[in-house]
Amino acid sequence: MAVTMADVARAAGVSTKTVSNALSGSPSVRPETRQRVLDTAEQLQYVMNRSASSLRSGRTGIIGLVLPDLRNGYFSELADAVMEAAERRGRVVMIRQTRNTREREIASLASAAASSDGLLVNAVALDDDDHDLLTAAGPVVLLGDQMHASPVDHVTMHNTAAATAMTRHLLDTGRRRIAVLGASPQANEGSSGLRMAGYRQAHAEVGLPIDESLIVDVRLWHRSDGAEGLRRLISRGGEFDAVFALNDMMAFGAVRVLQERGFRIPDDVPVAGFDDLEETRFTFPPLTTVDPGLPQIADLAVELLVRRIEGRGQVPRRYFADFRLVERDSTRVRTAGRRPPTGTAAAP
Repeated sequence: MAVTMADVARAAGVSTKTVSNALSGSPSVRPETRQRVLDTAEQLQYVMNRSASSLRSGRTGIIGLVLPDLRNGYFSELADAVMEAAERRGRVVMIRQTRNTREREIASLASAAASSDGLLVNAVALDDDDHDLLTAAGPVVLLGDQMHASPVDHVTMHNTAAATAMTRHLLDTGRRRIAVLGASPQANEGSSGLRMAGYRQAHAEVGLPIDESLIVDVRLWHRSDGAEGLRRLISRGGEFDAVFALNDMMAFGAVRVLQERGFRIPDDVPVAGFDDLEETRFTFPPLTTVDPGLPQIADLAVELLVRRIEGRGQVPRRYFADFRLVERDSTRVRTAGRRPPTGTAAAP
């Protein structure tokens, strides 16, 4: 016989209404009570009848999550964090991938809005001229940095301040020719533009001019893009003494190229990334990076969206997660015996 909501209520020592409110993420339930109900429901293997629930409430219990590219480790970890945050509030998540294209972002807004109660959207192709598309999609919370004046709640990170802190960290190790991977041909585009602003700001703070030849444009932000970008810099004779990749994935590719060419990390070339992916702890050497506050981003975004769905939203705001610089062995430099890399360096 199937376990009922009443069975969960008896086992948890609460009313059936409390179970219903806890499973639907209602704010009227205290966090400890909600957790007790969730634990009891899991132990009893209770499955909520979402079809019946949606007929009664007009809601599906589903949150849409629109992401550009799950091959990028940041977005896969973001999806995992969003699913955990949604589960704590009695929601499930439906993920749609846009492959970085405007057409798929627009299509996802329309189709996901029709099958979910609200959307979390990490846009990379929509821009400030597309406000109407967001507001027409129902309850929406924006992620990412493509739009600068969002008409909906927007949860993001301190890209410029964090990139400034990381660049200063590399400058503080004595490096003066920091190659940067991940620039966009469109100087103000999204996360790339904001992080490049931080790179430039750090140099300005110490009065150091930037050699523009050390700024490497890339198409995407995968391992292969970081590797290809660094090979391109080396092949044209670029001389650098540190590498700052604007995300961890590109940093992994850069590390591979440097190691192939016989350079020691960090003694010859410190390398830093951005995102604090789980993999950064297991590279050799472990990667210095920026923790942008991903769990905080996911939890706050889901909470804001649930409030919107339930009609409890306030005036739309932009929210910034806390960040921290995570120093690991890839930038802990021993100065003795160091040699700067150049484009003419030969593999061992």
